[in-house]
Amino acid sequence: MSWSPEECRGQEEPPGDRHALCARLVEKPSRGSAEHPEPGQGPIVTRTASGPALAFWQAVLAGDISTVSRILTDSSTGLAPDSVFDTSDPERWRDFRFNIRALRLWSLTYEEELTTPLHVAASRGHTEVLRLLLRRRARPDSAPGGRTALHEACAAGHAACVHVLLVSGADPNIPDQDGKRPLHLCRGAGTLECAELLLRFGAKVDGRSEEEEETPLHVAARLGHVELADLLLRRGACPNARDAEGWTPLLTACDTRCTSPADAEATTARCLQLCRLLLSAGADADAADQDRRRPLHLACRRGHAAVVELLLSCGVSANAMDYGGHTALHCALQGPAAALAQSPERAVRALLNHGAVRVWPGALPKVLERWCMSPRTIEVLMNTYSVMQLPEEAMALVPPEILQVRFQDPQHTLSLCPRDSHLLKGSPSGTLTLPHRNYPETHSCPRR
Repeated sequence: MSWSPEECRGQEEPPGDRHALCARLVEKPSRGSAEHPEPGQGPIVTRTASGPALAFWQAVLAGDISTVSRILTDSSTGLAPDSVFDTSDPERWRDFRFNIRALRLWSLTYEEELTTPLHVAASRGHTEVLRLLLRRRARPDSAPGGRTALHEACAAGHAACVHVLLVSGADPNIPDQDGKRPLHLCRGAGTLECAELLLRFGAKVDGRSEEEEETPLHVAARLGHVELADLLLRRGACPNARDAEGWTPLLTACDTRCTSPADAEATTARCLQLCRLLLSAGADADAADQDRRRPLHLACRRGHAAVVELLLSCGVSANAMDYGGHTALHCALQGPAAALAQSPERAVRALLNHGAVRVWPGALPKVLERWCMSPRTIEVLMNTYSVMQLPEEAMALVPPEILQVRFQDPQHTLSLCPRDSHLLKGSPSGTLTLPHRNYPETHSCPRR
């Protein structure tokens, strides 16, 4: 299925529809509310609860259906399926309130943390307790704390609970207090079945979050959830939908960060799989955000060499600039240290082979200082010049121990045979005569 930007905009909901969905959130119960089963009473504070209230709360937490049923049957307890519990800890808040060092981003005002037995059962996967509460006429869309039980079940990946709630009439499109719909919370590997159920019961595949205006496909792309992205695309998700900052799912996927050099290969593999999936579904390979950053810029900045090669094969420009005047080559050379585990010379070589403007000679000392741990990247850059003379101070930027280990091996080369003269061997201020070579493939460095 191919999508145009106009068609993607046609899939968006009118603003009024989103505001109407927000209005459907159930407000925190007030004293004397006719909907609340305990007129004249406030939420039950779990920290100080006792008697039947404490037993009821503990039974719900443990999934003890017999105790829950017995307490609900006894009308003298005053407890109901929709009884609201306050799980906040004011003492802990007070400790942070008067401790500036520990406060940080903590709220300066005390806020209640409200929930119901339905929410607890859904979040913990207690399916039978959930059924019992719904049979006792618990409201499936109740959200005293800002989230419905369906949000909780989706976030926890309990597909059986999701199915029970949907069959009981839970709204699959209702937003939580952060403007996210249940489908936005299907994030983990175990939530794929939850997403399938939501879509089967009418969840909007391109339903947007309230502030970020993200679609579920944006979330799947950001988290590297390939299976979920595939499901959403098969159900008609727009691959070119833009969020509030103009990002498409492809831009989001290309911006995937590596948490450490150890997981660089796995992260790039997931990113590559996602990008292939999105491009095959009609994603625009050259779509720019509000800062004119394109997927190629982001893939280079994150060091995803295989993704860079994929995007260049789609015909994107290697010299397109973002709002700050940076090209993809600039982004590749500004990449993180984790890029060393991702063969950074592959991305640099691919860009140069596709017509990227080479580095200004005056900037080479700075590049040498930053990339001295990757001689292959330096060699690829040097090979773009027929003659290059480095200033004497350039070699002083490289730590002696790195210079000794990385640059004094006369056999070090990217080609399949030793070079006649090594990249930096000899006088640093001398003229380096380096024949330009075009490397269509990545070759390992021979050691002879």
